[in-house]
Amino acid sequence: MKVGIGYSNRKDGRRAGISAAKQAIESARIEDPCLALAFCVPELGEDDFFAGLREVLPDDSPVVGGSAIGVITNDVVCYKGYPAAVAVIEAGTLEKSCVCESGLKEDEEACGKRVAEKLGEFLPAEVVFLFYDSMKVPGTSVSPPVLNSSARLLRGISESLKHNPLLLGAGLIGTYEFCPTRQFCGSTVRDDSVVALMLKGKFHCYHRIMHGCRPLDGVYHTITAIKDDVIFEIDGLPAARVIDDLYGSKEWRKEHPVKLLTIGVNCRGRFESFGEGNYVNRLITGVMPDGKNISIFEPDLAEGVEFQFMLRDGLQMVESARENSKKMFNEVVRNGDDARFALYVDCAGRTAEFSQTWKEEASEIQKVCNEFDVPLLGFYSGVEIAPFWGKSRGLDWTGVLTILALKKDNEHGDRECPHADKK
Repeated sequence: MKVGIGYSNRKDGRRAGISAAKQAIESARIEDPCLALAFCVPELGEDDFFAGLREVLPDDSPVVGGSAIGVITNDVVCYKGYPAAVAVIEAGTLEKSCVCESGLKEDEEACGKRVAEKLGEFLPAEVVFLFYDSMKVPGTSVSPPVLNSSARLLRGISESLKHNPLLLGAGLIGTYEFCPTRQFCGSTVRDDSVVALMLKGKFHCYHRIMHGCRPLDGVYHTITAIKDDVIFEIDGLPAARVIDDLYGSKEWRKEHPVKLLTIGVNCRGRFESFGEGNYVNRLITGVMPDGKNISIFEPDLAEGVEFQFMLRDGLQMVESARENSKKMFNEVVRNGDDARFALYVDCAGRTAEFSQTWKEEASEIQKVCNEFDVPLLGFYSGVEIAPFWGKSRGLDWTGVLTILALKKDNEHGDRECPHADKK
């Protein structure tokens, strides 16, 4: 397995695709490209970028990915201008299959079931990377967006599969204004779609979740009225009024999404000591036009759920990225495996500009990948998908680092695939 990384920030989408693909191939001296992962900002023109990639790559090499807020490589963290990046893979003995389904907006769970039906033909596999269109209805200046539900999509997939592969991926967004997105589906570019890439072979897939939120205080609140992704009442009061009281003003209502505050569900229970890895956080996408209700990024909470308001902690975010990535690479080394490629799916809210931090937390991922001389491709997403507390979930305000490492050869044969997140 050889992996080359290419990057471009030129305005011409087609030329950017040609340049990035050639750079990736040349950087790793790839002779037989079999697969590409690629992401770009909508301002570049996803269709044009894809067309440029296709001019360089063989017809039988699927290109998977799509829209992003920005991209991350070993040398660059960029979400300004026209950033685009691609990882081109020469697989060796790696086997890959790519499937795609449309119709997310109509019914996410049904779409997931159709994806599972196609996946079933190729499973078992070491890992499945899943990328989907986050946008159901784009937001406006006065109303937050309506998003496709990762929970429903993943439920449709998991309940329809006989095998449960390691499932990682992202819900794609292209701008902070939640404009429509495009998905690279192997040989075509679509919207309202899910693309799944299955990989199998003599490698292990390591993964770890980076966090970065702390409880505002020790107070637990209860959702007392909710429908889908709209919370009407918290503790019996209008949800927006509760947040007004926390801020001491209504200035937060201008933000889509809300920058500093999230809703955190403690999966371990309220009497346990704080641990960042115990929480599933939900971004507040904004206040509804009625001024009373709020919307959240995922429609997976219910009436009666207890939660804490969480503050985004820039220092903790950077430390989490640094410590978790080091632990992850050290685990690869201890196991004697050979890390060949790192993929970093990073929440768009974690950029230094959006989160108002003094440095890019993704730079910590860069440092560790460069220390171990491993090619890195990353991008900024809307939702991050990874196993968490027993099942793959859509996550918010996290970064998910995945490492593909060739298996160690020994007399005991293959081990079970080690997953860094044991929960």
